[in-house]
Amino acid sequence: MKKHNFSAGPSILAPEVIKNTADAIINFADTGLSVLEVSHRSKEFQAVIDEASLLVKQLLDVPEGYSVLWLGGGASMQFAMVPMNLLRTKAAYLDTGTWAANAIKEARLFGDVEVLASSKEANYTYYPHDYVVPADVDYFHITTNNTIYGTELRKDPDVPVRLVADMSSDIFTRPVDVKKYDLIYGGAQKNIAPAGVTFVIVRDEALGHVDRAIPTMLDYRTHIKKGSMFNTPPVLPIYTALQTLRYYRDLGGVEELERRDNAKAALLYNAIDESKMFEGTVVNPEDRSIMNVCFVMTPEYKELEKDFIDFATARGLVGIKGHRSVGGFRASLYNALPIESVQVLVDTMREFEKKH
Repeated sequence: MKKHNFSAGPSILAPEVIKNTADAIINFADTGLSVLEVSHRSKEFQAVIDEASLLVKQLLDVPEGYSVLWLGGGASMQFAMVPMNLLRTKAAYLDTGTWAANAIKEARLFGDVEVLASSKEANYTYYPHDYVVPADVDYFHITTNNTIYGTELRKDPDVPVRLVADMSSDIFTRPVDVKKYDLIYGGAQKNIAPAGVTFVIVRDEALGHVDRAIPTMLDYRTHIKKGSMFNTPPVLPIYTALQTLRYYRDLGGVEELERRDNAKAALLYNAIDESKMFEGTVVNPEDRSIMNVCFVMTPEYKELEKDFIDFATARGLVGIKGHRSVGGFRASLYNALPIESVQVLVDTMREFEKKH
């Protein structure tokens, strides 16, 4: 039976990306060695990390003066690295979900944090828009896509201070005006690679302005100077990231990815909005994530949620159960997911609704 992978992360990868990675595990770049065992100092792997960094810059049209880094620790490590490197006195954050709240918690270890707006009182079912960024903060931090609650900001804010964004789950889903940001980061396990590597795009000039001593491994300048090779990098996920970035380039870049992603999201949201059995948890279309579509049974059918999970599983649908903190359903429509899989989900929903 064909599987349709809607998992929120680690998530679906393109078949050719998986095949190319599997081939390299057997024989990497005709070295006779596996990519799992080859030296990260070898010229063959240096070519991998160089090309991956270049493709990030090309796909996102990154201006001069920025560095692309490949680090460990996940986005959660960045929750601390960002304020450690950028926060002198005060920073501003938006509280839009679990991961944003975790980032706020970490930042408070390094200075004052002003939360400009929060949607917590509504269980994070909308993305705040009514706020003013003060000019006296060191930076403003946003989480552009909230995987657990299904909200997203699909535009680049204009703010009078340094702008930092966690784009873990929606990077490469739309063109980004990188020059508006001083730092963009994210875990790779949504739209780039398996878990184990974190991407960072940082404006070089933004660094070196804090007074605190920064541990060597947590200083972005260390990794810029060493080309992400200060310590042994996560070789396999970086290799897979390169395969994904080549795949994106060959498809036509982020504009084509955005077109496909919008089509997938529209197909599923239309089915939810037309249904008498299912309803979306994010009502405002402007706030709806095109990456993580969250929905529930309407109150009169609530007792059928488990039955629907079983019904969908029997048809090859994987990973549609909602996050344990919110329940319901979540379909993650990451870049590698074909629209045919979304159609199978929609058909399954309609079949189940007709049955009941």
